[in-house]
Amino acid sequence: MIDVQTNVEGPLETIRFAGLNRGPKLIVMGAVHGNETCGPNAILRAIADCRSGRLPIRRGQVTFVPVANLKAYHQATREGDRNLNRDLREKTIPHDYEDRIGNLICPMLREHEVLLDIHSFSGEGVPFIFAGPLDNNGSVEPFRFAKAEGEFAARLGTSVVIHGWLDVYGRFLHERARLGFSNRTISEGVGTTEYMRFSGGYGVTLECGAHDDPESAEVGYVAIVNALAHLRLIDAAPPPVAMKTAIQIVDMFVCQAEGDRIEGAWKTGDPVAAGQVIARRANGDAVTAPGAGYIVFPNRTAKPGDGLCYFGVASRRVF
Repeated sequence: MIDVQTNVEGPLETIRFAGLNRGPKLIVMGAVHGNETCGPNAILRAIADCRSGRLPIRRGQVTFVPVANLKAYHQATREGDRNLNRDLREKTIPHDYEDRIGNLICPMLREHEVLLDIHSFSGEGVPFIFAGPLDNNGSVEPFRFAKAEGEFAARLGTSVVIHGWLDVYGRFLHERARLGFSNRTISEGVGTTEYMRFSGGYGVTLECGAHDDPESAEVGYVAIVNALAHLRLIDAAPPPVAMKTAIQIVDMFVCQAEGDRIEGAWKTGDPVAAGQVIARRANGDAVTAPGAGYIVFPNRTAKPGDGLCYFGVASRRVF
């Protein structure tokens, strides 16, 4: 008998259901980070419902990847050897476990048109969707499906949608370099959804809630059903728009020295007034909001060179 607890570098399992009529190809992924179990739990429930006929796939295809990072999943850690959701690309000479998994995931993403990647987060906060950029012909993340992706994101069941990640991540790297920290490349900010857009499709990251919140798996399952209904893979009423707040990330703050810290019990999506103190430097200087906006990804364990938090404003994007 194989001991699955020690066979942590085992195969990548996928389950695919194909309808008998034409339609889009959706891929749903879980446990890109191994300690985020809401994805596998939601996906396994959806697979059971597809098999039983409770969610019969009529059109197109859906591919489920319950556990993308088996090593991290069995370790109950965010990473196996490194963060799978950073610098995701095919590696001719893979150096670690995540490189080898990435070499399987990337061609799989290219076979599909839409991605739903299910995650959770540490600490408190409401579930939210991470979407991509507006349509553009830029060099960093050119894109032409902002409308379709926005409509998809707005109907998955969460009230908050955030966008603007990769551009501001580039500014974060520039600021790190200016402060003298050893730096990475902009490709470090490329995860599953960025690779999906690079491949000619679109996709979103769903952050279902806290890791240990039992409701997180329910949020993930509802999003899967809504995705299937919105894309017409199943016969169901189109899901309504659930989004109430759209946030565009426009700025970030770097932890410059040991002792820099977030001030206050901020959570992603919390509104902040112009000039309000959101962090303090080790010398006591206040870091204030540059305008009215929202806190995104506050990091209470930031080390020098990490991001303290990102700052967003009300988005003018039409979803």
